[in-house]
Amino acid sequence: MTPRSRFAKIVQSPRCELARGALEIARIAYPDLDPDATLAEFDRLADAVRPRLMPGFSTVDRALTVSRFLFGECGFRGNTDDYYDPRNSFLTEVLARKVGIPITLSVLYLEVARRLGLGAAGVGFPGHFLVRVDGGAEPLILDPFGGGAALDRPGLEALLARAAGPEVRLADVSLAPTPKRAILIRMLNNLAGIYGRDGDTVRSLEVLERLAALDPSDARIVASLERLQRAVASLN
Repeated sequence: MTPRSRFAKIVQSPRCELARGALEIARIAYPDLDPDATLAEFDRLADAVRPRLMPGFSTVDRALTVSRFLFGECGFRGNTDDYYDPRNSFLTEVLARKVGIPITLSVLYLEVARRLGLGAAGVGFPGHFLVRVDGGAEPLILDPFGGGAALDRPGLEALLARAAGPEVRLADVSLAPTPKRAILIRMLNNLAGIYGRDGDTVRSLEVLERLAALDPSDARIVASLERLQRAVASLN
């Protein structure tokens, strides 16, 4: 099975397993990666935090306990020193190095939370991916890149102003749950920008192949893929 067809099988399935899709993205740089070993690490993290979730805990208590465990005790953090290092976009590297960008640190939280039965979802906030946990009086918004902190409305408005400018107003749609396929698209778009800046044509092609697998009907992506395929063929 080719990398493109393997990725397509995952993302076109009704389940669309987020971690497996993200690990297929990591195979762009690490073709021999063993997904099951990485998935087992998520199991280990969930098993480690599970005894701390006391029976009387509210959903908010449970969510914050997971956040403190991952971003406090375990030491996962945002890579502010080298944000555009492509390794920050690869889930296996995030687990090994304990640094990442907002979206991969959010996927880390989502995968651990899912194993604990915690209703968490990604939030495609402008310029800065977040996590949303429902089940309390209001949604709890967490910032994995910012140490797993809970953000209130003023905090969200400040984050939005930094990302999109002070004239942009916070809207409820900015905090809506993001579908798993849209998360994978955003991860791939991040990598497309990095490889484009680096002039890495071969890996840019692999990114586009996966984007095309996510949305085969996107004429713009298909056209870009065909152009890049011709460019790579001319190098051989």
